[in-house]
Amino acid sequence: MKNDYQFIDSGDGRKLERFGDIILNRPCSQAVWRKNNDLWNLTTAKFNRNPSPLWTKNSDFPDEWIININNQKMKLSITDFGHIGIFPETIPVWEWIQDKINNEKRKNKIKFLNLFAYSGGATIAAAKSGAECCHLDSSKGMVDWARTNADINNLNNAPIRWIVDDVIKFLKREVKRGNKYDAILLDPPSFGHGKKGEIYKIEDQILNTLDLVNNVLSDDPLFVILTSHTPGFTPVVLNNLLKQFFSAGRNTSSEMVLKNESTKYSLPSGCWATWLNKDEPK
Repeated sequence: MKNDYQFIDSGDGRKLERFGDIILNRPCSQAVWRKNNDLWNLTTAKFNRNPSPLWTKNSDFPDEWIININNQKMKLSITDFGHIGIFPETIPVWEWIQDKINNEKRKNKIKFLNLFAYSGGATIAAAKSGAECCHLDSSKGMVDWARTNADINNLNNAPIRWIVDDVIKFLKREVKRGNKYDAILLDPPSFGHGKKGEIYKIEDQILNTLDLVNNVLSDDPLFVILTSHTPGFTPVVLNNLLKQFFSAGRNTSSEMVLKNESTKYSLPSGCWATWLNKDEPK
């Protein structure tokens, strides 16, 4: 399968990545080792946070471009925060979702809920595997971006609900409505705002969020995934959180890591934990 993404190198507080024909040089605080190769001079655009957020880019740098990852297309564009519309470390999460949905034989479609859903990588992965999806983010701009990604993947008519809302308020309404989901992904921010300015702090809200997630799970759920880029929320922490709510079945957790066989060091980039409502096939 085609993959337009490549992790090239990291070190000296930076990371170097290729997205199609574009090579980006961005800050990375955990890359405290030295750089490993001399490919940094191939940079197409460089982002710095200090003294103020600023992109330095080639004169012909595109406003947006499209890459293909495992036959999944994603629109990218640089933002004032240094983000571009994809977190490459979550690609294995998309693959895990597709694998579990593709291997689940049910009469009805799997109902997949993507919370704090960003630009829709996981939503598209699930929809391409035949799931009925609900995509929720508090940012209208990000939901519009995700809808564009669905369009370029020919998912215009796929069963996807696009919701702009605060996660807690939405989940409480779903509990009252009796709406249920078979598979749920949540990627809560360290600190965020809801659609109407509601404050979300992961350390204050994660237990309430998971309690609500538990209450919207179907009677025959498939999985729950919890991901985090918050310092201190290690694989053990995420695993403990899921185990507290979802114990029967199989729990796993690990770091999300960027790898390149030609570099000396992998780059840890957040963590994820999964709960699968069955043992893995032998």
